[in-house]
This record gives sequence, structure tokens and C-alpha cells, in this order.
Amino acid sequence: MLNPARRDPAWAGRVFWTGAVLVLLWPLVVATEFRPQRLFEPETLAVTGRFLAAFFPPALAPEFLALVAKATWRTVAIATAGITLALLIAVPGALLTARVLSLSALAGPMAAVPLVVRQAVRALLVVLRSVPELVWALVFVRVVGLGPTSGVLAIALTYGGMLGKVYAEILDSGEAAPAQALLRQGAGRLQAFFWGLLPQNAHELASYTVYRWECAIRSSVVLGFVGAGGLGQELDGSLKMFAGAEVATVLIVFVALVALADRASATIRKVLG
Repeated sequence: MLNPARRDPAWAGRVFWTGAVLVLLWPLVVATEFRPQRLFEPETLAVTGRFLAAFFPPALAPEFLALVAKATWRTVAIATAGITLALLIAVPGALLTARVLSLSALAGPMAAVPLVVRQAVRALLVVLRSVPELVWALVFVRVVGLGPTSGVLAIALTYGGMLGKVYAEILDSGEAAPAQALLRQGAGRLQAFFWGLLPQNAHELASYTVYRWECAIRSSVVLGFVGAGGLGQELDGSLKMFAGAEVATVLIVFVALVALADRASATIRKVLG
């Protein structure tokens, strides 16, 4: 018999909740027709083997490498331009939706007109970030045609909504007293932001922005599959042509690019910190 001193008093609760989670997840697994065992069927393994065998050796022709290098640079450019445009949406959106910068809320409940404006801007940010950048890219490909412009605009809208929401939350979660003191002395929103909120929140704001830039690089590769340019478009073309060697080269470059972006992001955050 188990020693009472070594018995876990919470084992019954853990067993119950584990069983409850499994019971709740099972209908979801059935609904999605998730069948991982198909990965190990003989036909699937044969196709996978032939596909992976075509990856070696990777394509190293100078002409193809030059094409990949150009696409890599374009991918970084799409992500950077998209984040830059996203800031033009996020910064004004955050300043308008952050409660700590509301003049009318200093003496109590926020006035009706500022409240309506704040809710309208928040709703706009919700709409922008609710639509995935892939969907925005499909829309802009129909409007402006194939190319990097669609990717830049797609990242700008989705990430503008994300950044605006998080910026406002960061500002509202900080120490409000300095900004409110400036507002009570007659300072404007921008003055309260630059002198009361930005000094204490600059590191967190910059860190999140750099992180989103890193995410935008990964997103820009995915957007290439719908014609937005960059590495994704090259990868899509190679996959359609069943050029496994070219696919391997693009994947290697993509992994290296993400690793470099991650390192650059960490370095920038360290410098800012």
C-alpha cells in the first residue's frame, strides 16, 4: 500500500481534468478527420521518399543562386516596408485608443464623443488584424496585380492592427501618473506621450516592434505563394515544377534568413536594453 506521505493529494483532480480535456478534444479530432497514421502507409512513404530524394544535392547553379539572392533581398524589403507602413497605422491608432491619454477621462468617465471615437478606432484595428495577411494579399493581387506591392500592403494592414492594439495595451499598463500630470497642466496628447509615457515604455515598444518585423519576414515568404514576390514565389514555382533540388536550396536559404533575422532581432533588443 502506498505511503500516505508520498501520495499526491491532487492526483484525482489531475486525472479528472486530463480525461475531460481528452473527451472534449475527441470530437474536434473527428471533425477535422485527423489521421496521422496515413503518414506511415506504404504508398505515402514511397511518395515521401521519392520527394525527399530529389532534394539532394541542392541546386547550386550560379544563375539560380543569383535569382534566389534577389528574391531573398526582396523578401526582407517587403517585410521592412510593410512594418514601416504598419507603424503609420499603429502609432496614431494607439494614441487614440490608449485610455491613459484621454483628456476627458481625467476627471471621471470618458466623454461621449471621445468614447465613440476611441471605440471606432479600436473596431478598425480589430478589423485590420482579424483579416490574415494572406487574405489581404489575395485581395491586393486582384487589385494591383502580382508583385511585392501586394505583400507590402498586406503586411501593413494586418500588422498595423496588431501593433496598434499592443501599443495601446503597453501604454495603458505603464505608470499613468506622469502623463496625467502633464495633461492636467495643459499638455497635449503628443507631449504627454513623448515626455510621460515613451521614456518608461520605449524598450517594450521597440522590442515588440522588432519581434513583429521578424514575424513579417516569415509572413512575406508565405505571401509569395499568392504572387506577392520574394522567396515564397520562387519556392512555389520550384514546387510546381517538381524541382526538388531547387526547393532544397530555397528552404536552406529561408532557414538561414530566419536565423539571421532572429539574431538581428536579439541584437537590436540587447542594444535597446
